[in-house]
Amino acid sequence: MTNPQNPPVPEGVALGAGVVRRNAVLADGRELIYYDDPGTSLPPERRMDERELTPRPETATMRRDVLTGDWISVAAARQSRVVMPPADLDPLAPQSPTNPSELPSLYDVAVFENRSPSFGPALDEAVGAAPVAVDPPRGLDDLDAPGLGRSRTSVGRCEVVCFSPERTGSFGTQSVTRARTVIEAWADRTAALSALPGVRQVFVFENRGAEIGVTLQHPHGQIYAYPYVTPRTTSLLASIEREGPDLFERIIAFEQDGPRVLLEGEHWIAYVPFAARWPIEVHLAPRRHAPDFAALTAQERDELAPLYLRLLRGIDALYGDESHAAFAGGTPYIAAWHQTPVAVGRDTARLHLQLTSPRRGADKLKYLAGSEAAMGAWIGDIPPEQAADRLREAIARVADPASGDTTAGGSIEGSQPR
Repeated sequence: MTNPQNPPVPEGVALGAGVVRRNAVLADGRELIYYDDPGTSLPPERRMDERELTPRPETATMRRDVLTGDWISVAAARQSRVVMPPADLDPLAPQSPTNPSELPSLYDVAVFENRSPSFGPALDEAVGAAPVAVDPPRGLDDLDAPGLGRSRTSVGRCEVVCFSPERTGSFGTQSVTRARTVIEAWADRTAALSALPGVRQVFVFENRGAEIGVTLQHPHGQIYAYPYVTPRTTSLLASIEREGPDLFERIIAFEQDGPRVLLEGEHWIAYVPFAARWPIEVHLAPRRHAPDFAALTAQERDELAPLYLRLLRGIDALYGDESHAAFAGGTPYIAAWHQTPVAVGRDTARLHLQLTSPRRGADKLKYLAGSEAAMGAWIGDIPPEQAADRLREAIARVADPASGDTTAGGSIEGSQPR
């Protein structure tokens, strides 16, 4: 169903670091946002999406697990997702006469609403093309209320973040300039999604590798806007309540003085956590308190781009993947950016990356079996201090991205492996 009101892309909005945002609409009414690199070679005009699309699926329903209190979204439309299509049918590449993809025009960075979302498009209130939910959660007390057989509409939004029009790669393969554009997009979308009616937490993440379950090889990540505070964050908030409101400040001081620091900058620090669960697990956090990407300063965003790239490239260099066919595409990982909920914990819970990989050897994976999967009782395979030593050595073999591309990323002078 073509949207007859599909307008041309309007004049751009200037963001930080010279990035320009241009808002558009896909043929079925989904939002599409272009983020142009500073000094982009792309023209301001973008093609309209002229596809004939079926109506969007109904918003999923979530059910409460009375044994744990967790909410489970049952999103059957996800079963129709494209899985590892051939390169000439990449749904995240710019449209061509033979590829009716999701992106009408060539782009630098693009963000759009997922066609088969786990949450949304319905919201607590109608906003733009998003309808009002039939049975939305009625606040945090409603989400925590007891009772069997409880369900609510899975309000919220799921978005795809395309890092590049190239058909292969990941965040770590981008230039510093492009990484800085993506960070600006993350901050812009975090602010916009946090303002949507019924959204209670925004999660930015990248899945990398078939071993993680990735269904598209295109360099991309995702953003989920949840209608509840996630179980992981609920546990974190309980820990802050138990340990004290300065918990993150003390964690960074503790790790700073220990043997697990990997990279340090003026504004960021990367380390293997004291109680790491995974064979590869790294936390990256700002030294200053910031609840989410939108709260980062320009200087913090500038430093993050090259530092994060160096970290990711170091993880890829850990085993020298060119000699291991099983991981020819690089080390699989989940890059999970934990952000503070919209309305709780803003002064105490800090934005931080938790990057984890199940790769426990050159050609081995850690599988979550009985103890971890069923009981949540983890057994670590590699001592965190040993993992940190090996990661520092790998990072030291990687060239500093800032030395080759500082157009938008700034410098990370003094950001060296321990």
